[in-house]
Amino acid sequence: MSVTDIRPKASDTEKITINLGLVDLGQVDLLVQEGFYSNRTDLIRTAIRNQLLTHAEVIRQTVTRRSLVLGLQHYTRADLEAVRDAGERLQIQVLGLASIAADVSPELAVASIASISVLGAFQASTAVKAALADRIN
Repeated sequence: MSVTDIRPKASDTEKITINLGLVDLGQVDLLVQEGFYSNRTDLIRTAIRNQLLTHAEVIRQTVTRRSLVLGLQHYTRADLEAVRDAGERLQIQVLGLASIAADVSPELAVASIASISVLGAFQASTAVKAALADRIN
């Protein structure tokens, strides 16, 4: 029998900061003390997932309407070279994670990417991000 860890790896998450009123924070701490959640993060993560489930149909419709890639979209140097060589440019639209391989040069990125719109996280080298800064929404 094998055990699969369903928790996301640190590289699969993004840290956010929230501000809570003292009463709300106290209520969160009370639920943690009473054993409903293992810690504050567990409660907040659960609350966010519940809200996302509540709005799942709206999210699905919006993803479809806006032609967003849902999940992970990774672009390799070969992918971008093929786009450039075909005389085309990408309009990257992702809900999740968009990433550009570390071996992609800023020049190749500029030549092959027209625009980037990411709801979530965008990973690329500092040089590529700087070269594409005016194309990132």
